[in-house]
Amino acid sequence: MSFELEPLADPAVSELTVQLPAAFWAFHRQYYGAYREYARLQLGDAHSGSQLAHRVFMHLAMNWAGLMEEENPAACAWALLKEAVAAELEVQGRQAAIGDTAVLTRVTRAVLESYRQQFAAMETALGLYNAIARLPERQFDVVILQHVLGYTTERTAQVMGVSEGTVRSHCFHARRKLAKELQLGLGREPVEHRGDRDDEE
Repeated sequence: MSFELEPLADPAVSELTVQLPAAFWAFHRQYYGAYREYARLQLGDAHSGSQLAHRVFMHLAMNWAGLMEEENPAACAWALLKEAVAAELEVQGRQAAIGDTAVLTRVTRAVLESYRQQFAAMETALGLYNAIARLPERQFDVVILQHVLGYTTERTAQVMGVSEGTVRSHCFHARRKLAKELQLGLGREPVEHRGDRDDEE
């Protein structure tokens, strides 16, 4: 599939929506909200996030037959969203809004609260936002989806088009990386993350 998003004329959109199969609308219901919220966090405002998510789904609609031929449609669609966000940021000549202090502070607060028991020795969020910003892309996505947007492991796996074990692995490795950078003791490893270390990173 081509990842280049082009604006659609209103007549083309109207004609397309009439012809779309029920499977597309089921896909739309399942993923649109998550895509919009992720784009909102990256681009910095709700309107831009909604516009980008809409463009992504119109592109998916135009290429629906091709998407259904992919081995993993959900992963392909997630990759399209990520490419679209990166392209939009490049056009605007800036970094993701997630790197802005206000947004990253929100991320830091959510992660700190989620990891409070595991990072028992941590008394301050100082330095955590820098460590989060340096996480590998997929680990960062898992942190955003789970600890900021509040998605379960199952829902995060659906959105990213990966297995639940892979999500747990990314979460485990993100936690270990943050702890290492912050020189924190992890204490006892949560049961849900054990046995997932061989999943993709």
